Amino acid sequence: MHKLRIIGGTPLSGEIHISGAKNAMLPLMTVSLLTDQVLELTNVPDLADVYSMGDLLAEHGVEQSFDTTHKTIRFHAGSIKSTTAPYDLVRKMRASILVLGPLLARCGQARVSLPGGCAIGARPVNLHLDGLKALGAEIEIDQGYINARAPKGLQGGDYRFPIVSVTGTENLMMAASLAHGTTRLFNAACEPEITDLANCLITMGAKINGAGTSQVTIEGVDRLKGTAHKVLPDRIETGTYAIAALITGGDLKLLGADTSLLPTVIPMLEQSGAIIKEINNGFHVQAPAKRHRRLKMMTQPYPGFATDLQAQLMAMLSLADGESQIVEAIFENRFMHVPELARMGADILVDGSTAHIKGVEQLNGAEVMATDLRASVSLVLAGLAAKGETFVQRIYHLDRGYQNLEQKLSACGANIERIAA
Repeated sequence: MHKLRIIGGTPLSGEIHISGAKNAMLPLMTVSLLTDQVLELTNVPDLADVYSMGDLLAEHGVEQSFDTTHKTIRFHAGSIKSTTAPYDLVRKMRASILVLGPLLARCGQARVSLPGGCAIGARPVNLHLDGLKALGAEIEIDQGYINARAPKGLQGGDYRFPIVSVTGTENLMMAASLAHGTTRLFNAACEPEITDLANCLITMGAKINGAGTSQVTIEGVDRLKGTAHKVLPDRIETGTYAIAALITGGDLKLLGADTSLLPTVIPMLEQSGAIIKEINNGFHVQAPAKRHRRLKMMTQPYPGFATDLQAQLMAMLSLADGESQIVEAIFENRFMHVPELARMGADILVDGSTAHIKGVEQLNGAEVMATDLRASVSLVLAGLAAKGETFVQRIYHLDRGYQNLEQKLSACGANIERIAA
């Protein structure tokens, strides 16, 4: 076990290269189950979740070859050796549910453990199951496993999501690619990662229209071929490092970033006083000369403000001038970082789904504990800005979503190191 030791107070300055998106990479990896040909992914992030998904795919018989120098992985599922996704592998992350649709579409059956992951609230799998039932699947839950069958293959059908679901949209889009007939998904999620997934599937021969909008139409095909695909840049990592520059009073060049993936976040940061300019292959973010201005924000499905950046923004607003307000409208348990920020001197009152943040002059270093992936990085950001020494425990959460976090921050002046817990 390790923890991070941070001595705060140094403005960050320099360049950070943005990695490939975790939330795009994981569904793209499961695409390999849909074809017996080679899928090559480039701009691959080096993350614990990628290795966890790789272990799960290996269980199904997917051969994998890594080229770390060129950030490339090749996947080959010439044959599926097992259609069972066991609990010991699936429990590590909720994204494991993404093997369900591809296995069912290709093999006509799948047995997938109910998934685990960050404890940030209900992310019901019933949306995936109801959608697959609309495509003709027979599904039952038995002893913690989803048992799904489609002995005659999946059939095209219509499904309307009762609430927007990113992984639900991805799962059904992949499954429908090999279904018989046409599928229409209504109230689909619009995230860039879904568009990225659709683009990959289209180069493999899938017929998909409307990805990135609330209505996606998929005309099933008999088989998909192999392809090579570059993973898009991680918009959550981008937003996190932009906030890191602001909370420390510094400035950073974020290379490989794409501002178009942050249509709500960039204006929100500018509203707080940030100076943001596009440059070649990225953008430059600079903190205001004075304290950040207060903000009012509500998390929403894309293109709204991402729930995955809510904790980071809250850390920054804990030092803003005046009282800010954040409404968490996606997950009901995503304020678990608040007590930890309070240990560092933040003045935050939670009332249901709303957090009222009164900006303080200074945060102070403390022992804090991460509760989930994004909460953990919010504590790192607070530590970078705080006076004195901060220790962040349970940083295995960080390794799931941030590649070389300490190295990237250290190169920009941060005093941060990983030590034994």
